[in-house]
Amino acid sequence: MAAQNSPSEISPCNDTSATTSPASSRSESRPPVSLQQPSNKKGSSKSSKMFRRFRSVFRSFPIITPVCKIPINLHGHDIHIHGGTRMTGTLYGYRKARVNLAIQENSKCLPILILELAINTGKLLQDMGLGLVRIALECEKRPSEKIKILEEPIWTLYCNGKKSGYGVKRDPTDEDLMVMQTLHPISMGAGVIPAEATENPDGELTYMRAHFERVVNSRDSETYYMMNPDGNSGPELSIFFVRVG
Repeated sequence: MAAQNSPSEISPCNDTSATTSPASSRSESRPPVSLQQPSNKKGSSKSSKMFRRFRSVFRSFPIITPVCKIPINLHGHDIHIHGGTRMTGTLYGYRKARVNLAIQENSKCLPILILELAINTGKLLQDMGLGLVRIALECEKRPSEKIKILEEPIWTLYCNGKKSGYGVKRDPTDEDLMVMQTLHPISMGAGVIPAEATENPDGELTYMRAHFERVVNSRDSETYYMMNPDGNSGPELSIFFVRVG
């Protein structure tokens, strides 16, 4: 996707300090977080305890590289989104590591959702460059627990119909907030965020940001359609959240 009003590399800030320790340099190189609270922000979700329970298990899973070969007949003139809400979505991560998905009300707000997906960052961005990608996130419906769909702690992940591991909701880390703060002037685009002094074995920290249309189908189903800025075709990426059972 072509970047809009943004360079392909974003520098977190200018470092004008003299000789400092590595730890101090890393701290000073990160911009202060000035992101706003989203309008619907509430207290910590009930799923935070469940997330901590799942996280150690999830990180032990191998990355399953999705094979996105199922043809998708989806054209721009067939896309009709009624009652959608525009959101900001960002896919980011180190090229050889798992990709993260952040959803914000807009680029200047704290994320309302961060998911860590068991898909390689570089592979997903490459697949998106080749054609349309559909990601489905499914979890079991539990009538006894009435929580919002985006507060579910763990999801089964499918890429173009192929099971590709799991997605796990987590609280923002310092690095997540650094990425969101660094990218806050950018409404859409793709590129690389320069790494810190030491080279990361997982490669460059890459990102892709775009507007998404959020469509709430029911309390158990939401869809996020990435809006292609050139207007020549339908969304390059669609993300479906579904509770089943």
